[in-house]
Amino acid sequence: MSYINGMVAAVPSENKDAYLAHVRSAGAIFKEYGATQCVDAWGDDVPHGKVTDFHRAVQATADETVVFSWITWPDKATHDAAWEKIMQDPRMTDMKMPFDGQRMVYGGFETLLES
Repeated sequence: MSYINGMVAAVPSENKDAYLAHVRSAGAIFKEYGATQCVDAWGDDVPHGKVTDFHRAVQATADETVVFSWITWPDKATHDAAWEKIMQDPRMTDMKMPFDGQRMVYGGFETLLES
């Protein structure tokens, strides 16, 4: 089964075009190293909850939009073999992020079901 990297971040709304350029560049690198799909979604209907929500998770401010993204890999072995190389690739290490990466929430996930 596939392996997924997931990410939620707060992006200054005025940086939407810069964010799109950023994820296009990063996505091409991920795919070069074996990712099968990179999806980036700009928050459109992200409600504020009573206890927790995406906004709180990334400490989004009123002038930021929550983004939800994932990268699909064929399997965890492919991900693991690629990830260290990706993080050392100068194209990634020199890339400026158009958002505060310290408030990004991310992780790797084993797929339980694909339907």
